[in-house]
Amino acid sequence: MASALIALGGNVGNVRSRFHSAIDAVCRQAKATLTARSSDYETPPWGGVEQPSFVNACIAIETALAPHALLAVLQDIERTFGRDRARETRWGPRTLDLDLIAYDDVVLDTPELTLPHPRLFERAFVLVPLAEIAPERVIAGRSRREALGRVSSDGIVRLPDLD
Repeated sequence: MASALIALGGNVGNVRSRFHSAIDAVCRQAKATLTARSSDYETPPWGGVEQPSFVNACIAIETALAPHALLAVLQDIERTFGRDRARETRWGPRTLDLDLIAYDDVVLDTPELTLPHPRLFERAFVLVPLAEIAPERVIAGRSRREALGRVSSDGIVRLPDLD
C-alpha cells in the first residue's frame, strides 16, 4: 500500500458537502483507506482570475493503485462532480479540484503527472491544510514547515466543523 496526499478545492456551489461525497468516492473507487482529513479552509483565489474565495482541504489515503491509475480515478471523480477541464479557465472557478500532491516518496515527471505536485511549495492553500494531517512529512527533501515559511498564508481561514 502507498500513502498518497490529495488536495481538494472548489468555489462553485456547496463545496464542503461536495468534499464529503468526493472523499467517499475516492476511497471507494481507489479501494483506499482514508487515514487523515484536514479541516476545511476558506482561501483567497490564486492565479489572478477574479472569482469567489475557494474552500480547500487535504486528505491522506492508503491505496494499492499506481500513481497514474490514482490520477485517472481523481479526474473521473472531478468529472462526476461537474468539472470540465476542456471548458474551464485556468485557475478559474470550479466545482471540484482533486490534485495528487505526493505518492510515497515517488518522483515522477511525465506529460500526465508530475510528483510531487510541481506547485505544491508555492501554495499556502495546500500547505496549511497539509500541516494538519502530515506536519512532519518531508516531500522532495523539504519539510512542510520550511515550505510554509516561504509563502504568505494571509487570508486563509479555518472554517468551523460541519455538524
